[in-house]
Amino acid sequence: MKRRLPLVLVIPALLGLAFLVVPMAGLLVRAPWATLGTQLVSAEVGQALTLSLVCASLATVVCLVLGIPLAWLLARGELPGRGVLRALVTVPLVLPPVVGGVALLLVLGRRGLVGQYLHEWFGISLPFTTAGVVVAEAFVAMPFLVIAVEGALRAADPRYEEAAATLGASRWLTFRRVTLPSIAPGVVAGTVLCWARALGEFGATITFAGNFPGRTTTMPLAVYLALETDPGAAIVLSIVLLIVSVVVLVSLRDRWISGVS
Repeated sequence: MKRRLPLVLVIPALLGLAFLVVPMAGLLVRAPWATLGTQLVSAEVGQALTLSLVCASLATVVCLVLGIPLAWLLARGELPGRGVLRALVTVPLVLPPVVGGVALLLVLGRRGLVGQYLHEWFGISLPFTTAGVVVAEAFVAMPFLVIAVEGALRAADPRYEEAAATLGASRWLTFRRVTLPSIAPGVVAGTVLCWARALGEFGATITFAGNFPGRTTTMPLAVYLALETDPGAAIVLSIVLLIVSVVVLVSLRDRWISGVS
């Protein structure tokens, strides 16, 4: 016999669903469909979209290069205070992005703890540049990758790695040929979530990289600017970001859950 769902749970659940879905549906209802095609091919939208895609992709590459070894260290490394390290890695998830941007300025700015030496010794200045956008996006997005990969590493059977070591494989060879293929779903899930988070980053980007059209104005920043001058363009940009987010989550389905569990 099929059990009826209790109304005391169903009603709040439906209200919660409406609370999350109705605002997104509002974008579609208020979209300027008559001029949507013209808006999408405009120079401003194309410029912001291209910059966003490029910067998010580069930030994801940075996260992969640094995040996978970090996840391995947290999952397999016998380090004292590993729980504290894990907490520090996940701080950007709960830290207000603007605070993250301020922290990056204090460290990587021209007078920052590290940035002053980068500028004096190598002539490198990251703030208010496209490279600064990549750094800001990588800072806020990397925890998504680390959490997913670490979860996959913890779920992987270590006996295959032990067997490879017994057969004489080096640690690096074992990592490349055994460990990475076994955690590939977690890496893919973390990569996609990381890329999506980088694509939607706003606070750290505008604080650390500023808002210069063609150089640091990504799509979220363009939405913010367009709200004051051209609300229709803001809606169009928002819809593009919404579609990207939905496509990412639908394509992942349950894979990201298995990657972080």
